[in-house]
Amino acid sequence: MTAWTTRIPGGPDGRRIVVAALVDRIGSGLWASVSVLYFTYVSGLGVGEIGTLAATAGVVGIAGAPLAGRVADRLPLTRVLISTQLVRCAASLALLTTDHFALLLAYSALGSLGDRASSTLTKIYAIRVAGPERVRYQALHRTVANAGWALGGLVAAGALAAGTVDAYRWLLVGDALSFLACALTTLRCGEPPSPSRTVAASGDAPVPAVPASPWRDRTYLAYVATETVLFVDDAVFKIGLPLWIAHASDVPHGLAPLLMVLNNVMVVGLQVPLARFGATTAAARSLLLPLSATFVLGGAAMALSATGGPVSAVALMTASAVLFTLAEMLHATISWELSVALAPDAAQGTYLGVHGMAQSAQRSVGPLAVTAAIAAGPLGWAALGSAVALTCLGQHRLVRDRLGKPLTALGAPGRG
Repeated sequence: MTAWTTRIPGGPDGRRIVVAALVDRIGSGLWASVSVLYFTYVSGLGVGEIGTLAATAGVVGIAGAPLAGRVADRLPLTRVLISTQLVRCAASLALLTTDHFALLLAYSALGSLGDRASSTLTKIYAIRVAGPERVRYQALHRTVANAGWALGGLVAAGALAAGTVDAYRWLLVGDALSFLACALTTLRCGEPPSPSRTVAASGDAPVPAVPASPWRDRTYLAYVATETVLFVDDAVFKIGLPLWIAHASDVPHGLAPLLMVLNNVMVVGLQVPLARFGATTAAARSLLLPLSATFVLGGAAMALSATGGPVSAVALMTASAVLFTLAEMLHATISWELSVALAPDAAQGTYLGVHGMAQSAQRSVGPLAVTAAIAAGPLGWAALGSAVALTCLGQHRLVRDRLGKPLTALGAPGRG
């Protein structure tokens, strides 16, 4: 267990990328918790303008993942990752230069594009540098990232105690500097081997199995569509639980941030140990079955929380938070393995870029699904959990025939 939880795959470069993730998430924690307040009190935007800004940035950010994946198959990955971090830094600093809505919209969209691109590029780097240990590497990476996010949030809370406008500006500067620090850290990393360029240079005869483009690969596109649904846990914690608590008159509103803390603590403490159960492709696929049960139970606990008194409501909401956090960790483990196993070497980056759209798309459709469940009352939560569980079972069947076969892109040289 000690080796599992402490040794970082990928050698020095693997460790540097994990350090960069910690710094990145500390900066993001500084900004994410105060961004709405910054645009309100520093930039002077109204509620409608802030909503439009956030929605537009989210939509633009969806394109970041596929663009990053496509570029990663063609150019040195470390250079692309460094460039992306510098773009994020510039976009954050640019927010300090203006209060004009159109410019703030453009800079926020650019930052969102860079954020989603960086996430995909970091995943591709992890896959290339860690090799067969990619699931454990991703688990360690995610654990460190969550710890960084929490630390950044605590620093932001302390800074806001000063109650000055300058505090917001300095937090934004801290966010920008974190991206610069990530770029400098990545600069020291070696270039990992690229399957796409290695395969393309091999000169071997083609061994057709899947399309060279994920946009023509119906199985992979269907898989990405199911992934969009399975990422719903993000909307549950950011939108669903707070709103459900706010509309439950017998539950203290302070429960909402406590459940967010519980979620973070569980991920930091359990993501790495749980990841070992999905370290192979077959094991990751098998985890879809307990994942479906977890979603059903999580939705049922939320539904039942509306049927009793305040004590039972708090207990059931806490149980639901635990279950949805467990679902989050199980799905992360499954997703890390299957998204790679279903992609051919010759177009790995491009495929993973398309997969990255699932999480981005969820940020748009997830809140709508969760608010619809809340509007429907207790049965809405039960229906949401059941729908996501059925999607798990659908994905389990969808990937069955594809796994275990040689994945070489049509029209691309084979593995040899």
